[in-house]
Amino acid sequence: MSEFLELSGLSAFVGVSDGAQQALNVAVETAVVGVAEEQRTALAEGMAPRAVTVCEDETFHPGICLVAIEPVSNFILLEHYAADRTAATWTAALEDVCTGLAVEVIQSTADEAKALRRHAETDLGAHHSPDLFHGHHEVSKATALALARAVDRAEVRVLAAQAQWEAERAAQQAFEACVPRPLGRPPAFETRIAAALSALVAAQAERDRARARQTEARELIRELGVLYHPYDPQTGHVQPVERVAARFTEVWLRLKRLAEAAELPERARERIIKAERLTVQWLATLAFFFATVTARVEALELSPELEAAVLEQLIPAIYLERVAARSTAAETRNRVQASSTALLDALRRPDHPLQRLAPEASAHVEQVAGACADLFQCSSSCVEGRNGQLSLHHHGRHRLSDRKLAALTGVHNFHIRRADGTTAAERFFGRTHRALRAAPPARALAAATATPPATPPRNCPI
Repeated sequence: MSEFLELSGLSAFVGVSDGAQQALNVAVETAVVGVAEEQRTALAEGMAPRAVTVCEDETFHPGICLVAIEPVSNFILLEHYAADRTAATWTAALEDVCTGLAVEVIQSTADEAKALRRHAETDLGAHHSPDLFHGHHEVSKATALALARAVDRAEVRVLAAQAQWEAERAAQQAFEACVPRPLGRPPAFETRIAAALSALVAAQAERDRARARQTEARELIRELGVLYHPYDPQTGHVQPVERVAARFTEVWLRLKRLAEAAELPERARERIIKAERLTVQWLATLAFFFATVTARVEALELSPELEAAVLEQLIPAIYLERVAARSTAAETRNRVQASSTALLDALRRPDHPLQRLAPEASAHVEQVAGACADLFQCSSSCVEGRNGQLSLHHHGRHRLSDRKLAALTGVHNFHIRRADGTTAAERFFGRTHRALRAAPPARALAAATATPPATPPRNCPI
């Protein structure tokens, strides 16, 4: 509002400071919170039961703020300050916000904090899926800086050896150009130049090995993300847990060999071992995914041929479509999208049994397949991004009140729209709602706007 008044020129007549606009700001925030609560209550009535995944994490401003988001819709379920971050506090807070919602939390994607694990596995009876990012982060901290320093040291040695070799050659040329030549036996320039050249070649070889180790570490970290999928991103084929486990084992062995060859410090090797422990939970997440998907598809009571098509073609195609949409590299995005399209084209053939289903049955099958594809959540990036936004708000205002935090949550859920024009609330509840800015103002807003305007400044041109 202050920026609008300044840009419009009305700041000459109306106060634009934070203090002058405080009453209006409080009224707007109160109205946003009230309307958001009304919309949430209205949308929850008659909501179809849903089994959901939640991404959970804490942030600090410096008070503890608990944040839980449903990742498919990006709907913020929980966002408020708490006295502590114990499992009991997490469970009580999530159960409170889910009261009145027909949702069942069956999976939690978060870090390996003991309280979060107990909250998910013991209190909620849900599956705990460790965030892939934290494994990536541990391996990166173990290798990135140490290998970069090794490359820098090798570069310095190459430059020094290069300078020594050039100095020996320059000394020979200067000696030969000297007229008359000095008496006595000439220095052993050939021997010196050969030794300097050998040192240069050795330094260059060590630099190349250091660069190769750095490149290999980056590729192995990237490989952790590539292989952690229920379906092969290249072909769309199902990746059995045993195959993924074998690929994980190979990656960890190569990382340990690299750490030994690069003579990484002990604390770096401990980080690699710490990240390796997450493999058990990652594989358990894959097993949970396949078991849940199989149960949901079997509940459709399809023919064996149709059931196989849904499990081996339709769900993988939708899953790859999701992966392609999240890919930042154009080459990867196009390749994964091509694999998804190939699977879908096979299902769209007129002679395929899926095309002989009634429209209602076909739509239901696709809906279940989409929900199955969305079940695999290996990252809590939505919460990490939200925490970053809240940190920016906190730094700008030095403190976020409960009202301010609730208003930010309401704007996120009921106002911000994606490229497809939907809000997080519409995606979560599966129903449209009235636009937040079109809602009738609260009494507090009317009271605030009824206050007399600020006195015009003395240097007012009018």
